[in-house]
Formats: sequence, structure tokens, C-alpha cells
Amino acid sequence: MKKTQARVYKYKFINNISDIDSKVWHDFFGVEHPFTRYEYLSALEMSRCVSAETGWTPMHLMVMDADNVMALMPLYLKTHSWGEYVFDWAWAEAYERHNIDYYPKLVSSIPFTPTTGQRIGFNSELSTLEQQQLIGHIQTYLSQAVIKHNWSSWHCLFTTPDQQQQLTQAGVMERVGCQFHWHNQGYVDFTDFLGTLTSRKRKNILKERTLARQQLAFRFVDGDKATSEQWQGFVRCYQNTYLKRSGHTGYLSPAFFEQIAATMGASIRLLMIENIEGQLVASALYFVSGTHLFGRYWGALTECDGVHFEACYYQGIEYAIANKLAVFDAGAQGEHKVARGFFPVKTTSSHFIAHEGFNEAIGHFCEQEQSHIDIYMQQMCEQLPYKTNDK
Repeated sequence: MKKTQARVYKYKFINNISDIDSKVWHDFFGVEHPFTRYEYLSALEMSRCVSAETGWTPMHLMVMDADNVMALMPLYLKTHSWGEYVFDWAWAEAYERHNIDYYPKLVSSIPFTPTTGQRIGFNSELSTLEQQQLIGHIQTYLSQAVIKHNWSSWHCLFTTPDQQQQLTQAGVMERVGCQFHWHNQGYVDFTDFLGTLTSRKRKNILKERTLARQQLAFRFVDGDKATSEQWQGFVRCYQNTYLKRSGHTGYLSPAFFEQIAATMGASIRLLMIENIEGQLVASALYFVSGTHLFGRYWGALTECDGVHFEACYYQGIEYAIANKLAVFDAGAQGEHKVARGFFPVKTTSSHFIAHEGFNEAIGHFCEQEQSHIDIYMQQMCEQLPYKTNDK
């Protein structure tokens, strides 16, 4: 019986996604998930929102077998922990107290986008067994690179369950978190959804919606059909709200939004919110796939009662029902979403810590944290507003 020749892999860090063929990237990651699309990651780099200057140096990993690309991994060298949403500030502070550098570190994630998705794309030639073996090789290569370059660690954030399992089997530390997603149970319309809630929660939602919609009009516009004026209006809202909340105009620049409008507008929905005079007062940006609605950014030019909940939650729920989308992911954190019908959902990430002592300590921390997250999620499930919490 002829023995199959073992593959010999070579690894290369790519500092510009433009050096990777877009067709190859799409072959490996597909085009269904908006945030792993080549266009999205390219827009981040072309607009300089992701760059060495912003603390996100692209170092995408390419794995080759002879002249064939076998795996790709979005990867960045980070000099801070902003824009990741898997919070490791306490780890960095512990390093600092011991006069050890925590930064730079390697991070595989979608910048500023806390959404679960594929983090390693494979050549379709690879069998499931070969994929698992290659993940083991990747973990070894990245771990050695971290040690060689005196980086503290490498991290893979918001991984899919399948890839998380593969990374765990390869010996990478697992960490869990919690988000809140709304699930479509085949509702006919928003009223049908409300009918599944307890009376008190239903009345609260109706009250919030009445406050927001008394003098405001809400409409979705497809991103590829939105005018330049509408896009500019959204950017003003986004920047204004970031400025009030954080003292800066946001991680993402007008150039980034201009780029995604041009390259992936069909996957985007702009929510335009206007007063009775037709003037823009607020706006929100959503992305869609065949199964999911993703609520990402929003902002307002003036204070309006209830507009945040309407713009970020209720309009999204209505859109998901009308378009038969299974899941509405409205972003990170926010247990206030539970009262509005959002279920707790576990998220996962993987971490390699080079320092032996900190690796052991952080491993214990992640184990304890997981038990706390399990308890927290159970408590959140008990607070769901449905008449019966078994949906």
C-alpha cells in the first residue's frame, strides 16, 4: 500500500492584506460572514484604522505547502488591548507590577468587532484530520515566534465552536465569555414576538417604543443604495456619540465607511432616524448575512427619549423577523438586553502565554472565570422575559 507523503509546511507573516489574493481569501473564508470578508479587513487597512500607528500592525499568517496556500489567519501585532472586547487589562497590569512587558502581543481577531467567526481558513484539499494536525503546527509555530521575538503571548478571539475545540485539542488555553443574542422563533411580526413575553415586560417595551416613535421616523436603507449624504449623516452621528462618551471620534474613520460602502454595501443596512421636519437626528449601521443580523455602530446628534433602544434593539428585531433571519447579534455585553428578549450566549477565545508563571496563573484564572460565567448565564436565563423560559 502506497504511503501518503507528509506535507511540509512553511509559514509567512504578511504585513498587508493586499499582498494576499482576494479570491484565495474568499475561497478560504467565504463571503457569507461580513467581518471575515476580504473587503472588510482591507478597508480597515486602507483607511489606516488598522496600522502600526493605531497599535494594530497587520501580520496575517500564511501557511504554504510548496507553492500552494494551505491556511490563512487574520493576525495583528498589538501594543495595547483596545478594540478587542476580550478583556485582558488585568493580565497586563499584573505583568507591569512585575516589571515585565505584556505588549506587544499577537492577536487573531477582527479589529473592533466582537463577533464570533472563523479565525483560520483552510484549503479545501485538507481533510478534517489534516486541519487538526495543521492547527497543531500553527500553534507550535506561533508559540515559537512569540518566544523568539520576545512577545508576551498570542490570542485567538471569538472563535467558532469547531475551531475552539481544535485549538483546545492542540493544547491552547481556553477562555469563555458571554454575549446576548436575540433568536427568531419563527415570529410573524413584532406583535407575535411580544405575545411570547410576560405582561409587564411587554408593556415596558411598548412604552419604550412609544417614546421613541412619537415624533421620529425610522427607515432602513441598503448600503449600496444609500446616498453620500446619508452615509455622511451616519458618520456624523457615530462620531458625535463617541465624542460624548469617550472623548474621541471613534476607532473608525470616514474613509473606512466610504470604503465598505463602495465594496460591500449590499451587506449593509443604514438605519436613518429623522424628525417630523425630515432632519436626521440619529443613525445606526447594521450588517446582514443569510442567517444573521449584526448591529454594530450607532449615534445621535440630539438627545431623544428611548431612541437608543429603538435604534439598536427593536428596529433590529423587527428587521430580523421581516427578513426571516435566525439571529440578531447586537454587539458585546449589555445584560439590559435580557429584559428585551436577548438570550445569554457563550463566547470563546484561546490564549498562549509565554511566561511559565503567568501561564499557570492565567490558566487558573480562566478556569475560575468559566465557573462564574456559567453561574452568571444561568442567572440571566432565569431573568428572561418570556412567559416560559424554555424557548
